[in-house]
Order: sequence, then C-alpha cells, then structure tokens
Amino acid sequence: MGHRLAKKTYEKELRRLQAQLVDMQAWVQATGARIIVLFEGRDAAGKGSTIKRVAEYLNPRVTRIVALPTPTERERTQWYFQRYVPHLPAAGEIVLMDRSWYNRAGVEHVMGYCSNAQYHRFLHQAPIFERMLVEEGIQVLKYWFSVSDVEQENRFRSRNEDPMRRWKLSPNDVLSITKWEDYSRAKDTMFVHTDIPESPWFEVDNEDKRRGRINMIAHLLSQIPYAAVDREPIEIPERPASRGYERPPRNGTGLVPDHAATLED
Repeated sequence: MGHRLAKKTYEKELRRLQAQLVDMQAWVQATGARIIVLFEGRDAAGKGSTIKRVAEYLNPRVTRIVALPTPTERERTQWYFQRYVPHLPAAGEIVLMDRSWYNRAGVEHVMGYCSNAQYHRFLHQAPIFERMLVEEGIQVLKYWFSVSDVEQENRFRSRNEDPMRRWKLSPNDVLSITKWEDYSRAKDTMFVHTDIPESPWFEVDNEDKRRGRINMIAHLLSQIPYAAVDREPIEIPERPASRGYERPPRNGTGLVPDHAATLED
C-alpha cells in the first residue's frame, strides 16, 4: 500500500462515509435487515479503532458492538458456537463483532487453548454454521485486518509507552511476536476452510490505519444493498408559557464542583 493518507483527506472522506453509514442504518431499521460484521486479524492490527469509526455516529440501540470476554467454565462445556448465538442480530439490527467464533481457529489453536479435535471440528462446522445464518437471512461480512510484523511490533511498543492505551496490551499480545509464523499458518488454514461463497473473507491492508479504515468502510457500504429512506420530519413544539413553577433553592449538596472554573484562573 502507498504512503500514509493525508490527515485532511482522511477526515473529509471518513466524514462522508460515516454519513452513508447513518443512511445505511436507517435502511436496516426500515427493512428489518439483519447484518453481522466480523472483525478479525492479528493483535494490534487496528480492528478496534476501525469499529470505533464505523459506530461513531450510529444508534447503539440499532448497531451493537460485541466483544466477548474469556469463556466461563460453563461456556467451555457448551457447543462452541452457543455463546455467540444470543448476540446475533434481530430484525433491524447490525452487530459489529470485535473478534468472533474465529478465536478458535487463531489464538485458541496457536496458544493451545483448545484440543486438535476441537480445532478440526471448528474448521468443519464454521462454514455450516455460517451457511445456516445466511439461509436464515442474516448477512455475514468477515474482515481480516493485515499488518506487517514490523508495524505490529511498533504498535505494541507505542501502547506500552502510553499509559492511556497500555490496557490494550496483554501478555498474549506480546507472545504473538514470537509466534508470528504460527499465526500466519493458522490464518492460511482458516481461509482455506472458511472462505466460502456465502460468507467470503475480505482482507484489509491496515499497515496505514487511515487508508485501512477508509477502505474497509467503503467496502462495507458496497456490500449492503441499502437505499435512501425517507424520514418523517420532526417538528419541535413551542415551549408553553410558565404556570408559576419555581425551582427550589440549591444548598450545594450533591452539586458537582465547578472544576472547569479552576482552569480559567
């Protein structure tokens, strides 16, 4: 991919695409469409920051971000896909999944958190599961965010040095540096088994986050057959005349201190 996209160009195009996402969301609500978007990729590949830009101006009651924690002891005894089913979209909903059932084909397999039998069962069942979703009328979009080993390490070091973002760096993330080729092989195998016509994989070159975000959002919009939806105009009524209400006097109890005033001294 070329040089880093200029900030001004990026911000202008991002704003335009985000306006289209709002139109797309309105169409989803009006038509009862069901859409789930999976964000996958290596650690520090930029999945979370892209999700943030996708959802920034969308209604959280319509467009939900799902990022599941480590499975509980009970969930480990369930059918693998079971914990994801409650998060699937209902009519008029969009789900943005920050990592998904593909954890089993990636980190769980590479780090030894699942058995070989569980891993191979997943590779067999994932296409079946996704075909069932598509046959049910749920549109499944799968994005893989790619980043080079050099850029990944740079992002790890940047996070480690930034107290505001250090929480994004886990011991497993750091270990991924030593298992780069293992993750590469796991991703290649995953694509072979799960890149199916009903729900193909789309790869995002995210070496430059600005370019990657723009490219991903533009592609997402191209995959959804939305159309402009006429929205009923909302009229703000005139405020009625006062009928004598007087606010009780404040005694200062419970009032948030004016911290902003200290900044003006």
